Amino acid sequence: MTTAERPAVRPALASVRRARELFLMGRQLPSGVPEDVVAGWKRARFFGVRHDAAGPAPGPLPSGSPLLAAARPVLERVAPALDAGRTALLLTDERLRVLWEHGCAPDLLRPDLSEQLVGHNSAALALRTGRRAEVHGPEHFLDVWQEVSAVSVPVRAPGTGRALGTVTVTARLCAECAPHPGAPLAEATASAVEAALPVRARAPEGMLLDAYLRALREEGRGAHREHGRGERAGAVVALDGRNRLVSEAAERLLSPEGLAELERGVVALLATADPARTGAGREPADGPASYRVRLSDGVGCTATLTPLTHLREIVGAVAVLEPAAATSVPPAVARTAVGLAGRSVPWRHAVGRATELTRFEEPLLLVGERGTGKTALARALTPGPMTTVDAAKEELGSWPGELLDGRPLLVRHVERLTQPGTAALNSLLEARPGVPLLITYTPGAPPGPCLQRLLDTLAARTVPLPALRERPEDVRELVTALAPRPAPGQPPLTWTLDALRALERHPWPGNVTELAHLVRALAEHRRATGPVRRAELPDPVREGPAARPLSPMEHAERAAILEALHAHGGNKARTAAALGIARATLYRKLRGYRV
Repeated sequence: MTTAERPAVRPALASVRRARELFLMGRQLPSGVPEDVVAGWKRARFFGVRHDAAGPAPGPLPSGSPLLAAARPVLERVAPALDAGRTALLLTDERLRVLWEHGCAPDLLRPDLSEQLVGHNSAALALRTGRRAEVHGPEHFLDVWQEVSAVSVPVRAPGTGRALGTVTVTARLCAECAPHPGAPLAEATASAVEAALPVRARAPEGMLLDAYLRALREEGRGAHREHGRGERAGAVVALDGRNRLVSEAAERLLSPEGLAELERGVVALLATADPARTGAGREPADGPASYRVRLSDGVGCTATLTPLTHLREIVGAVAVLEPAAATSVPPAVARTAVGLAGRSVPWRHAVGRATELTRFEEPLLLVGERGTGKTALARALTPGPMTTVDAAKEELGSWPGELLDGRPLLVRHVERLTQPGTAALNSLLEARPGVPLLITYTPGAPPGPCLQRLLDTLAARTVPLPALRERPEDVRELVTALAPRPAPGQPPLTWTLDALRALERHPWPGNVTELAHLVRALAEHRRATGPVRRAELPDPVREGPAARPLSPMEHAERAAILEALHAHGGNKARTAAALGIARATLYRKLRGYRV
């Protein structure tokens, strides 16, 4: 373990406390306040954190995490040695959710230590710097932590060194920011957790190998029974984002480009299936079913994909390959409805899981970012009559009564539903758990207890949908499905290859909804004929994403520069004059944004 990345001499707590008071009043700060502390306060203000925020109601901590499974025996050995009245021990994951705590006063505990929710703290600092970090009293942003000193140490994955979470020790405020007395305990605990991780880490890798060998045996037996041993026999690939097992038959059948596409899809699947992104539960313990994915044109084969689960986590996938010409595409894949359009691995996984769950008239929860197609998928899965209620526009009212008559009900934006409406759904599901109810949920602010109860009730029937940036190979099919029908005698909207590549590279913060607006605007307002060219696309799409992650302010500045460049035909002198900046400044910003 390394020491904290902190200056050797810290200012006295009294001066830091006074600086924090001035910061909260919006006044100029005195010199000598550490830059990392001031930057943390500014981030908290940017994220809208309230310094006087009260603690949330106590609730159950997350379970089922592989990190927690490895760390729990270590933490439970350490806990009895703590003075529970003066010291607390916490474990967080890499997203700073608290997985385990001991000795923390209820008014001090927060279920999530991310800076977006609680501001500057040692766990967030340790995860960002990769080193032991200490934060004392007034260096915190929250009022409730003004008399607390905390030290956090990252927990790293064996082999890769990737930070999996943090171990944090808190104590009463240390005088004059002296080294935290719990630092040795935090480092020793983190080391012990890291030593326990390899034992747990071998299980998923062993599962991947076992599943690969089992698929090879099953394919070999199937080839003997049906055709004798041939090209198809044993065309198996097993992937988990780090390891890749490819049979000889798969190497002959799958090009390097196809293998790379399949691997990207599996990596996106692992990210999409992460419950931390949705706030919902995992797949059932028996694991998700297999489904078929058709790879991009030119790859020449399809893949029957079976995700692998370990401790209710999707840890990889096994793909059995078949030549594309010998395989008919299932009707659900071939449909061009927007709600089902796409053949990427994460999207086919989501559609397959949702289709499986809707075979029975029971509730279904679709979770994803705004614009990911939750409503479109729900309607595609329910072809018959269905009542729709948008909680962002209207109250739930008496609509739940229709469920009792067997008519499906779609509740959009359940996160905006009033507490009485959410309570009504909870009561209905408690009395009639088998009603045909579809719900869409966009994660954002932490859910209240009533909504969290609803999410927990539907955890086993939850399908997370991937963002469009996680399935760029679906853009080509989506632009066809999203384009309005051409007028009689008019050709359909088509695209040049250069334009399609620009669309695939764009991050699409508004997801499919944003893409739909662009496609429809071009179809209705363009005057040019022939395929849509890259020059016709909006500036941010045409120029491509920035070379590095940008802050909201930088995003706005980059968009303004692109718009001005476009308005002045690319002339940089006129662009600089229009923006009111020197040409040298414009050139520097263009280099920084790689415009």
